[in-house]
Amino acid sequence: MITDKLRRDSEQIWKKIFEHPFVVQLYSGTLPLEKFKFYVLQDFNYLVGLTRALAVISSKAEYPLMAELIELARDEVTVEVENYVKLLKELDLTLEDAIKTEPTLVNSAYMDFMLATAYKGNIIEGLTALLPCFWSYAEIAEYHKDKLRDNPIKIYREWGKVYLSNEYLNLVGRLRKIIDSSGHSGYDRLRRIFITGSKFELAFWEMAWRGGDVF
Repeated sequence: MITDKLRRDSEQIWKKIFEHPFVVQLYSGTLPLEKFKFYVLQDFNYLVGLTRALAVISSKAEYPLMAELIELARDEVTVEVENYVKLLKELDLTLEDAIKTEPTLVNSAYMDFMLATAYKGNIIEGLTALLPCFWSYAEIAEYHKDKLRDNPIKIYREWGKVYLSNEYLNLVGRLRKIIDSSGHSGYDRLRRIFITGSKFELAFWEMAWRGGDVF
């Protein structure tokens, strides 16, 4: 399968993601709350950008794929974005706080990469740019599920459970299936896109850990 091969080719990057200190501390419950708040504000803006990119990709598709992608975008809003609206309230933050938050350079560059690929690439290339985010969160949650079970911080436990839910795993599976069944012949192009997206995922965690850009 195309996605299995993409995953194997990015293994070294994903290992760094799994063991990143922000990820480890978040799942173990030792991450300072202020770091999590910063992350949530940045990630909310990122998810809005991701949903926009998915909408662009959907507009390129013919029925019935168009309907499937629109449903995928709707489910993304339901599963992740709505969860973040709830998270904001629990963190004493407002939707206005999130909207007013200026994306970091890393965040802006990541969103620009997704949108540029969505606009300039074909449907499968656009979806491949989004896949590292969707898929890595599911694998992170699986990798650290024992830590999550013993996590003493309720809000961290609730955040992590989303990525172990059947709804989220189904979303990831549907996205992979579309890519795998495409018969896309330009694997090298997809590989570059997927690895770039994976590097952005790692950079995003590092940005969240530092509380801002590295320069």
